[in-house]
Amino acid sequence: MIDQFSFLDWSFFAAYLLILVVSGFWFNTKSQSSKDYFLAGNQMPIWLVGISVLATSQSAATFLGGPDQGYRGDLSYLATNLAGFIAAIFVAYFLMPKFYKQKVFTVYELLEQRFGERAKYQAGTVYLIGRLFASGARLYMAAIAVAMILFGDIQANHVLLSIALIASIGFAYTMYGGIKSVIYSDAIQALVYISAALLVLGYLLTSIPADLSQIVATLQSPGNDQASKLTLFNFDLDFTGAGVFSFWSVVTGFVLLNIAAFGLDQDVTQRMLTCKDAKSASKALLSSIIMGIPVVLIFVCIGLLLYVYYQHPELMHNGLDGAPIPEFSGQTVTIFMYYVLTDLPNGIKAIVTIGIIAAALSTLNSGLNSMSSVAVQDLYRGFYCGIIKKQEATEQQLIIAGRISMGLVAILLSAMAGLCYYWQQYTDTPLLAFALSVMVFSYSGLLGVYFTALFTKRGSPTSIVCALLVGFSIPVLMQPYIQTLYLAESMQFDLNFSYQLLIATTVATLICLMGNTKIQSEQTT
Repeated sequence: MIDQFSFLDWSFFAAYLLILVVSGFWFNTKSQSSKDYFLAGNQMPIWLVGISVLATSQSAATFLGGPDQGYRGDLSYLATNLAGFIAAIFVAYFLMPKFYKQKVFTVYELLEQRFGERAKYQAGTVYLIGRLFASGARLYMAAIAVAMILFGDIQANHVLLSIALIASIGFAYTMYGGIKSVIYSDAIQALVYISAALLVLGYLLTSIPADLSQIVATLQSPGNDQASKLTLFNFDLDFTGAGVFSFWSVVTGFVLLNIAAFGLDQDVTQRMLTCKDAKSASKALLSSIIMGIPVVLIFVCIGLLLYVYYQHPELMHNGLDGAPIPEFSGQTVTIFMYYVLTDLPNGIKAIVTIGIIAAALSTLNSGLNSMSSVAVQDLYRGFYCGIIKKQEATEQQLIIAGRISMGLVAILLSAMAGLCYYWQQYTDTPLLAFALSVMVFSYSGLLGVYFTALFTKRGSPTSIVCALLVGFSIPVLMQPYIQTLYLAESMQFDLNFSYQLLIATTVATLICLMGNTKIQSEQTT
């Protein structure tokens, strides 16, 4: 597909590359301490952190998953923002003040204050495994886009090559400057990919030979006994994968999912910890949710218009004077890239492609820095230096360890992204649902442990490790491909991931509550 790009397209690519190089040099100031490298000295402005959180929580998953959701489904994914607001209030009230009071580098240091060092290592390890799943899934989605650009298909070898390419570029761009460079690059990448999405939306509207009222009427009554594609709140009591974005799912499992994402996932929380205080961090979080609503709406609307464009020839016949009717004959996960590469004119095609690359880099940069910070601060500094070597690491050693761990993380994320290719292809799960569902494995146990720590005086190191293991295992056992190993076909079930999270979190919390170790001193509460 790369031969479809014109000189104009390549000119845009060159300009974007120049922006990356200049911004990378400008913002990647040499870090003088681990606090600078991992927390940007707690000096980042609220608006910039809010944009970075937005880019981190959306990026490639939204760029491809939003159109996929609109094409396959309806507007109900937007309702999950209700869960986001509820979760943000919880995090702002219960978690952010504690993080800043204890001056933590990672969210798992809070458990050290409550249960001792062992709990911090356990939670940090579970996070690393879970983030490996989640960031690997997002890297896989970015690789779909790059593979379509370079090769015109999503064959396994082409996707794997694209994964390696994105991982290499992201690692080179991120390793030097730490979290500050990641936040600034997130802002640039967000501006690029949102602008690209608006271009596509506008061009699509002009490409459909019908007025807006006709398009809306078609989406409200798509035909073939299909429900309205403009449904925002779905009140059906559907526990299967088809009901993953229902209202009941939103106010239960999705609230838990967002509490974990905003308050217990270092990938997002680390950005908020770069603000000067807890109040500023909470404002940054709320602003990211507010900004995210119109952004997600843009991408979902692209999918809705693509549905009209490809699935309603009677509307596309209107005024075309014998022109060929658009046809789509690929997998739905490629619907957006198929349109970009086959129907967009030169110039716009390049800008949208750059937007996709920007989203891909934003996805990777987030995982690299957050996983590196946990690996260094919680495992290397605390466990290796503090317990095994019994000596404090120097600031320079911590920065070097951060860069080395970032390289190892890039390799592991690439391997996980390759696994996600086969995983998602096997289950044929919509991209947005797939990206969200892989987070459940680590979030369940962490939620159980933190709820115990925040609201009770119970819990012990032993009950913590049991809660983390059970919280991880329950969603694994509920996966359709795992059920075939231990359940008869008649007993196998389809339960969407939000309810898997609800069940696993409840069980993990009960198990953690079984511990009854005496709480440490006031300094640790």
